[in-house]
Amino acid sequence: MNKKWVIIIAAVLLIGLATIIFKFKGMGSLGINTRVSGSAGAALAQARDLENKGELLAAKEAYQKLVNEFAGSPEMANWQKKIEELNVKLLFSPVIVPNKSIAYKIRPGDSLAKIAREKNTTVELIKKSNGLSDDKIYPGKELKVWTAPFNILVDKSQNILMLKGSEEVFKTYTVATGTNNCTPVGTFKIIEKIPNPTWFNDGKAIPPESPDNVLGTRWLGFNIAGYGIHGTTEPQTLGNQVTQGCVRMANPEVEELYLIVPKGTEVTIVD
Repeated sequence: MNKKWVIIIAAVLLIGLATIIFKFKGMGSLGINTRVSGSAGAALAQARDLENKGELLAAKEAYQKLVNEFAGSPEMANWQKKIEELNVKLLFSPVIVPNKSIAYKIRPGDSLAKIAREKNTTVELIKKSNGLSDDKIYPGKELKVWTAPFNILVDKSQNILMLKGSEEVFKTYTVATGTNNCTPVGTFKIIEKIPNPTWFNDGKAIPPESPDNVLGTRWLGFNIAGYGIHGTTEPQTLGNQVTQGCVRMANPEVEELYLIVPKGTEVTIVD
């Protein structure tokens, strides 16, 4: 066999070998991708099953595992939203969340207001978590009491409000902030909480039931005069910079926030 044919045969063999290697690599990659996708699907099915069974804490941990292990998934935002939904369900349920809530044994002389003050929470949250329809409590009984502190971060560039527990984003809300970026930046405290507030505008008192009352159903006032978080009669404006400087929320959402955070809660506003 002459040298020319040897070179041709060798070239053909190399091309064939390269093709086989490429195919095997492709199959390997396909196998890995399929396995990852399958693992995520199985983990998601488990998370949903736990939630359907009412095992809220385990369901949250399952969704958090999805977020941690499949960070590149296009479903990431949906999983994160589900975690926030479960956060609120857990908060409003009798389930004791380790390191965040306790089973408090009621003592003689206790009242809901006294317990809320001592544990830095709200009467409304204690009632909601324990299914109480009134303020009556009895010594010797136990109440779930949330003890982990909350704080609030408002990001004006995105028009979002984040309720945070320690370093965890507990829930995210879409809000409206001030026209021409006029909402003040800095760290403030909620010092006033008023349900169904009267709005004082140009020397006029506009009652809560009036459609002209822009404060909506709740007011959480800051330690800077004239500024706070409130509801709205114009929910279509949320997500924009349209207010006179306050942080505006949908009424159902500001009612939820009002129930959760006590006076003294820290609010940080950033550009």
